[in-house]
Amino acid sequence: MSVADVDWIALAGSVSLPSGVFVGGEERPASDVREIVTPRDGSVLGKLAWAGAADADAAVAVARRAFDHGPWPRTPARERGETLLRWADLVEEHRDELALLVTLEMGKPIRHAWEIELRALIRCLRFYGGLADKTSGEVPPTGPGELAIVTREPAGVVAAVVPWNFPLTIGGWKMAPALAAGCTVVLKTAEQSSLSMQRVASLGVRAGLPPGVFNVLSGDGAVVGRRLGEHPDVDVLTFTGSTPVGRHFLRYAGDSNLKRVHLELGGKSPNIVFPDAPSLEVAASTAAWAGFFNAGQMCTAGSRLLVHRSVADRVVDLVVEAAAGWQPGDPLLAGTVMGPLVDRRAADRVRERVGVGLAQGGSLCAGSSGGGAGLYFPPTVVSVGRTNVLSWEELFGPVLAVQVFDDEESAVAMARDTEFGLAAAVWTGDLGRAHRVSRAMRAGTVWVNCYEEGDMTVPFGGVKLSGSGRDKSRHALDQYTDLRTVWINHG
Repeated sequence: MSVADVDWIALAGSVSLPSGVFVGGEERPASDVREIVTPRDGSVLGKLAWAGAADADAAVAVARRAFDHGPWPRTPARERGETLLRWADLVEEHRDELALLVTLEMGKPIRHAWEIELRALIRCLRFYGGLADKTSGEVPPTGPGELAIVTREPAGVVAAVVPWNFPLTIGGWKMAPALAAGCTVVLKTAEQSSLSMQRVASLGVRAGLPPGVFNVLSGDGAVVGRRLGEHPDVDVLTFTGSTPVGRHFLRYAGDSNLKRVHLELGGKSPNIVFPDAPSLEVAASTAAWAGFFNAGQMCTAGSRLLVHRSVADRVVDLVVEAAAGWQPGDPLLAGTVMGPLVDRRAADRVRERVGVGLAQGGSLCAGSSGGGAGLYFPPTVVSVGRTNVLSWEELFGPVLAVQVFDDEESAVAMARDTEFGLAAAVWTGDLGRAHRVSRAMRAGTVWVNCYEEGDMTVPFGGVKLSGSGRDKSRHALDQYTDLRTVWINHG
């Protein structure tokens, strides 16, 4: 089946929505109720239980009991992995329904929700399902009559606070390795995407997760997120979102039980095009994709396009041409490649910051100074200087800031002129330059002659104000395990 084979608008009228928070293996009422509005057209999808601090306490208590007294941490790793594999099969079986919930809750085009978001979650569950019993401890060399055994133990109760832009992809990156390691999890969804992960949680119980092992809360970040950050029974907190909120979580941990905090935060990623790029056409079309995919609502968005002066006019013309194919439309139509921004607040902020950038001397190459109507913001390309707000501030919208450089040294200096360090890209046919510039970047990921490529086998995360810790790959398991040393005198 392909996405084009389904009448998604008709299907949306019959989709079943969760109504409660998911705690202890079942949907439950919470202290409040919130209307869920879709950015597609502003209509109310339904009402959802909305957690408060007391609900967060109850969820943590359930997860604590499940960790301290339940079977999951004591289940053989192979069996935990088999549960995750069954879960992946169920997610694939319910792929249409889950993709539709993602599109309705945050506006992602149904094609991308079905083909990319759900594929990422399925692959993530299968990766950690297969990896669960592939990690082992150590027997370090010791003296005669001594034996040291180092084992990896599940760290405890994990609180995962995830963003709305990739609710299932990033949610999976947090909960799958934590569960594979034997932890229990309380996951707080973003306010703008509170539906899809709750349905995923119900499938987890069908796959064999014991009650209380995986719990999902809706709720306001300032209330539920804060309570999870401060909670003394949370052992590990993992968060993807903005840098200011990441700072709060570090404070919450410091003021409570010094829980481990892993942060994946914002970005302002440079996409550098040298004149010897293998194909300027491919570089330009990829630059448009990097700036406009998911309506630019990506922490890794290639929102800074740095182009050598000798090819700048040609590349900008190609990018503007490519931008024409990214006009926003109804996210429930299979042909739509860019949907609305997530809510009015986001749209107003992007529109206001573009206005500031133009007032600071930016030159509009594509889009409109008004930014379009409502939440449907057109792809926008602006030529800017190094001090322009669009060159350094993360916007989280379909806005591409173009800067011009004269040589490799100035390109590197321009690319590094940011407080963030999540990702970067280099386009060049010179292998030596590719190595030099890649090594000069202060970023967690550097792509060469491509953008946003990757796999579950490679780690993802950043440096500087883009955070610390890593999602994906074997390395993510380090965040959810503790090393225990047993020293035996047997002489």
